[in-house]
Amino acid sequence: MDIGFIGLGNMGLAMARNLVGAGHRLRAWNRSPIAPGALPGATLVETPAEAFAAEVVFTMLADDAAIRAVLLDSGVLAGAAPGTVHVVSATISPTLAEELEALHLCGGLGYLSAPVFGRPDAAATAQLSILAAGDPATLAKVRPLFDVIGRRTFVLGDRPAQANIAKLAGNMMIAMAIESMAEAVALTEAHGIDRATFLDLLLQTLFGCRVYETYGHKIATGDYSAGFKMSLGLKDLRLATEAAGNVDAPLVMLNAVRARM
Repeated sequence: MDIGFIGLGNMGLAMARNLVGAGHRLRAWNRSPIAPGALPGATLVETPAEAFAAEVVFTMLADDAAIRAVLLDSGVLAGAAPGTVHVVSATISPTLAEELEALHLCGGLGYLSAPVFGRPDAAATAQLSILAAGDPATLAKVRPLFDVIGRRTFVLGDRPAQANIAKLAGNMMIAMAIESMAEAVALTEAHGIDRATFLDLLLQTLFGCRVYETYGHKIATGDYSAGFKMSLGLKDLRLATEAAGNVDAPLVMLNAVRARM
């Protein structure tokens, strides 16, 4: 398949490599230069419009503002050929997803929201969990590509924004889990309990899940190397807060963890 890819950060580059490795033709563009030889087998184009001249286009840009600058304000989306399918894999606001859905419909384009769960190491080994939503026929067309970059695709509904809501809720829960482990370690260490012993107890009893395993290990070993920018984490909590505007119950933990961050 002829694929375009826009946004070659740590996540996007790994996803693009897997698509090339599966034999797809890839034309890729990034806002800043990438290292020579970082994406062998792909064609690096000079403009996002060139990357958008493909059957299916993935974008993995940082936030709403980046998508607006690269695709909307530049006229790239308006100039796309009818029938092109655009897959947004970044974590964006549900409001922008709804706007994009309408713009794509007017232009005769397919649109899917497909954010992912997984760190760059999971992206490199095609172990991402893909949260997809949009038109079922469009989703069926792109599903084989999702199988190349991820271990499983979860379909959240036929409205693209539903995938973005699920992604924000998941990222919110990750932030809460990290905060809860940090506070629990602070409490137990103050009473002489070794943090590794305590966290092993949690993993073997109450909280044996991937997030606790990943971040619990980092806390236990004092490995605070960044896997995700704090500014992007805060952006996700801000978007979750905005999306919670029509929720009846107050999201107390979200407000507390966002204020903490």
